[in-house]
Amino acid sequence: MADVAVRATGLRVVRGGRVVLDGLDFQIGHGSVTGVLGPSGCGKSTLMRAIVGSQSRVSGELEVLGLSAGHPALRSRVGYAAQAFAVYRDLTVRQNLDYFASILGFRSRSARRELVASAIEDVRLGEHAGVLVGRLSGGQLSRVSLAVALLGRPELVVLDEPTVGLDPVLRLELWALFNRLAAERGTAFLVSSHVMDEAERCADLLLMRAGRIIAGGGPQALKESAGTATVEEAFLRLVGDSGLRQEAV
Repeated sequence: MADVAVRATGLRVVRGGRVVLDGLDFQIGHGSVTGVLGPSGCGKSTLMRAIVGSQSRVSGELEVLGLSAGHPALRSRVGYAAQAFAVYRDLTVRQNLDYFASILGFRSRSARRELVASAIEDVRLGEHAGVLVGRLSGGQLSRVSLAVALLGRPELVVLDEPTVGLDPVLRLELWALFNRLAAERGTAFLVSSHVMDEAERCADLLLMRAGRIIAGGGPQALKESAGTATVEEAFLRLVGDSGLRQEAV
């Protein structure tokens, strides 16, 4: 279906003889923000790596933008920001983005300038474009990582816990940005978090526990289904019903 950005059927990852993702089935649509929520160690990061094609020992079916996950043609169509900041601290913000734009295959200097300027504007780092990344605050570093993921206006953006350690105001600004770009550009955002109050900022949710998806759907639908006032309460009730034990992965 054209409106599906990611489709997984029986997605499974085994690492060190242990099942890390256990037969996941889900779909992620274009033009919306889908949150992957669950405690640390439930398999969120492994799922993110599988979608962007950097996870080994993956079985089942995983289709991204109509292609198999990890297909070379997806390199410029999928943006990804891991938890660790994969940027160069001895380069400026602008230099970092120019370098990563060239890695994505944009060879023209003028094309790269436009892409870099657009990404810097998206994350509101214009005043810091010429500053060395090593001199930025933690929140500004998060924005640089996000800008790298947004280079070239990808169709799918995968963000692994992008708001961890940020102050509440900056967290709100980033979630507003995700939803704005999803609405304006039709970008599909997949954003992981272990902070349950962030669930309310997503159009759809995948709730994870011990390598499995225990529920999916919109925040309001999940609350109504569980008969709770918050998504966190719904999650706890669903965990109790599932009987799953959490293991570090």
